[in-house]
Amino acid sequence: MKKPIWFRAKDYGWGWSPATWQAWLILLIFVVLIVLDFYWIDASSASDAQSFARWMPDTMALVLILVAISWMTGEKPGWRWGKKDEPPSL
Repeated sequence: MKKPIWFRAKDYGWGWSPATWQAWLILLIFVVLIVLDFYWIDASSASDAQSFARWMPDTMALVLILVAISWMTGEKPGWRWGKKDEPPSL
C-alpha cells in the first residue's frame, strides 16, 4: 500500500505545499504554536530584544519539526523550474 502524500512538491523552487486536510491542520498547529509561544515569552520578558532572543530558538525548533513532518509525509523535495510537460517560456 502506498503511503498518502500530505505535502506536494512545489512546481517552482524547493519545498512543499499542503495537499490534504492533514497538511493544512499541521500548518495551522504550527502557526498557532508560534503565535502562542511569542505571546507567552513577550509577557515575561523585559525588552523586545530579550523576547526575540528567547523566541527564536523555539521558532527554529518548530520549523525543523515542520520540515521533518513535510519530508516524511511529502513528495521528494528538490529544485524544480515548472512542470516537465510545460514548454519553456520566452
